[in-house]
Amino acid sequence: MSDGVPESLSFDDDLPLLGIAAWSGTGKTTLLEQLLPRLGERGLRVAVIKHAHHAFDVDQPGKDSHRLRQAGASPMLVASRARVALMMETPGRKEADLAELIDMVRPQHPDLILVEGFKAWPLPKLELYRPEVGKSLRVAEDPWVCAVASDASLALPEGVAALDLNDLEALTDWIAAWPARWPSCQLPRERRCEETAP
Repeated sequence: MSDGVPESLSFDDDLPLLGIAAWSGTGKTTLLEQLLPRLGERGLRVAVIKHAHHAFDVDQPGKDSHRLRQAGASPMLVASRARVALMMETPGRKEADLAELIDMVRPQHPDLILVEGFKAWPLPKLELYRPEVGKSLRVAEDPWVCAVASDASLALPEGVAALDLNDLEALTDWIAAWPARWPSCQLPRERRCEETAP
């Protein structure tokens, strides 16, 4: 794979991962905003790792943390009783390293990590698809897609669940059950099928 994306990731049975993959404009973030409180009501502690395709800064120029980071602190960790923020420069990288980010979240012991973006990475994914966005369906080319949530009826490969993108309760049910399915879903579709064949 290109741009620093590995052929495989090391998975941990105790740390379920689920990618949320979709083209820009499909509504990934809006959907997650609606799903996260519902998952929380079911007792799940859900972490989210989000990929950004552009430079961003969560720190404000003039603030002490910004000044110290500009002076060379790497990483810069700022904490209060309300929140913690870790900031560090990553010069020379073409892309963020998902495996490294997962390791940063691991000590928080979430029940599930949802990964928004990172669609080229080898991890199980829920694809969100809206035909009106005018982009191709990725499930045929990505063997890691386990389910497709769409607002249209679609022909999907064998072994891929079809979900209604507008049915928040059904989507919440499917994602809430993911940690229990995780140990058996850590392979791409064709390898999962090979391992379950008689």
